[in-house]
Amino acid sequence: MPCVGDWLNSPLSIVQGIFAQNVPNSDWEKKVTEFFKEKLKENNATNWVPSLNDVPVHYLKPNSLVKFRCMVQDMFDPEFYMGVYETVDPNTNARVLHFGKYRDVAECGPQQEIDLNSSQTVTSERQTFYCVPVPGESAWVKEISFFASQARVSPSTSYTPSRHKRSYEEDEDMDLHPSKQKEQHMGNSCCCGGDIHGCVEPKRLETEASAGHHVISPNCSPPLDLNFPLPGEKGPACLVKVYENWESFKVNDVLEVFGVLSVDPVLSIVNSEERDSSTLDPMECMDTAEEQRVHSPPASLVPRIHVILAQKLQHINPLLPACLNEEESKTCEFVSNFMSELSPVRAELLGFLTHALLGDSLAAEYLILHLISTVYARRDVLPLGKFTVNLSGCPRNGAFTEHLYRLIQQLVPASYHLRMSIESMNHSRFIPHKDYTANRLVSGLLQLASNTSLVIDETQLEQGQLDTAGVHNVTALGNLITWQKVDYDFNYHRMEFPCNINVLITSEGRSLLPSDCQVHLQPQIIPPNMEEYMSSLLTAVLPSVLNKFRIYLSLLRLLDYSISDEVTKAVEEDFVEMRKNDPESVTADDLHKMLLVARFLSLSVGQTTLSRERWLRAKQLEALRKARLQQQKCVNGNEL
Repeated sequence: MPCVGDWLNSPLSIVQGIFAQNVPNSDWEKKVTEFFKEKLKENNATNWVPSLNDVPVHYLKPNSLVKFRCMVQDMFDPEFYMGVYETVDPNTNARVLHFGKYRDVAECGPQQEIDLNSSQTVTSERQTFYCVPVPGESAWVKEISFFASQARVSPSTSYTPSRHKRSYEEDEDMDLHPSKQKEQHMGNSCCCGGDIHGCVEPKRLETEASAGHHVISPNCSPPLDLNFPLPGEKGPACLVKVYENWESFKVNDVLEVFGVLSVDPVLSIVNSEERDSSTLDPMECMDTAEEQRVHSPPASLVPRIHVILAQKLQHINPLLPACLNEEESKTCEFVSNFMSELSPVRAELLGFLTHALLGDSLAAEYLILHLISTVYARRDVLPLGKFTVNLSGCPRNGAFTEHLYRLIQQLVPASYHLRMSIESMNHSRFIPHKDYTANRLVSGLLQLASNTSLVIDETQLEQGQLDTAGVHNVTALGNLITWQKVDYDFNYHRMEFPCNINVLITSEGRSLLPSDCQVHLQPQIIPPNMEEYMSSLLTAVLPSVLNKFRIYLSLLRLLDYSISDEVTKAVEEDFVEMRKNDPESVTADDLHKMLLVARFLSLSVGQTTLSRERWLRAKQLEALRKARLQQQKCVNGNEL
């Protein structure tokens, strides 16, 4: 067996050792998983694993252990591969068993050939997910994760964080022209020997059983679209190959995967050469050229990860423990310590947001409730816990919303600023749709991970005509807000994908879009220079305090909440009394809204049950909010 240090640099050698010791038992796969699970439980071991989120692919050692924090953008069809295969030496007739798991290419030693007709061959199945970095992931999440990493991955002294930040753009052109890689690979490859065709290429067979996976040469085709949901996103897309329990993962799930990195140039070479071969039987390849291009892109551009361990992430905030529902002493200690200092953190955050909202403390209260809101359950089609806020009365120019968004971006792990204009509504792709030619799901702006903050700026909306696409996009936004779902377009039908997106709408008057709560902004100060004013707010906050704000907002939305029977009865009686006093203006919707405000108000102070005090405070906030809207109606005479 190799030394224990090899589990990071040479995980396949560890797998080989376990395989050799346990064949012909079928337990070897379970023992591999258990081995790496135990290794990663050791003190800070996950920080020693290089991350594709932090490090460019070309700095990582092929076939080493890597991790990737990602969102499942698409699921490809399951594929078959040789889980176990046998090689034979033609001269001595000596036979050796090999494993094909965690590999794209089956290899054989010198003077060996793969016996495709061996009775020892085991055909297995794996699922391929097309994964992208979490859409809209904040820069602070990337930075904290990067500096927490203790991985040693630099093959040269040129590797620095600044190099890392621009490397994906710098190397895009090189990745799209792998002909030099091909020449280098062919020059450095070792011949397996014994090839009856006299070929000098190494004798490797793709372990995928499908013969239709090829890549059109990048030199002859337009650049590959990495299919990121949001424009301007950076980072790698990966083909993540999952071997166990893939049924538990679905599109839009956020995962952290640990697995073997495969960037073998032979994948691109073999696929392109086989496709160009005049002897290729067209009946053996049923996939379209576009499908081959999308499903088997160059490994230098879209690396493969063969997953050993994978987990769904509750959140992507690197300041919190990964799993908060575990009864581990460290996790419990972290939560209890933070909850003990919750009150001053809330007070400071309220002050910070009050300044950001130009001195409006009531709007700041509602913004805190909005930022900790989350869909906690669904009753039939109704999502419970959504709290979309329409902040009306915002200044006409887009500068206020732009700078407010930048502040929110510093507080939440993932966000996107949608500038709502006639042009963007008519020309943007909001809804993901199925491309049957390429057999893939083409992403749209609304393919977002759970708990993403979506800030919609309606102040930039001017008079104009929405075309058919624009109407569909506005309808999609309305469905997202009302039902927390996006209807993906599969041409012949629509398929509902539930989501959990926090939507904040800024507008001059009442929003054209639906909302759960309208708060009219009443600025107490009008700064002469908005950019200077907002920037000074951020610079005045200590980094340690900013981190506390980030923990506060992420942690509170993960807490459980309940209402006792006693308080439920008191609330019902209170509501009946309110209806008696004002039967026309107090409705069942008002009760639902007050209960929602009371829920998030309780959580915002660290209370997981509703108290009489919080219920009265929720009623007070709602009364102030409604009075402000009524006052605005009297001023304008035509809107609430």
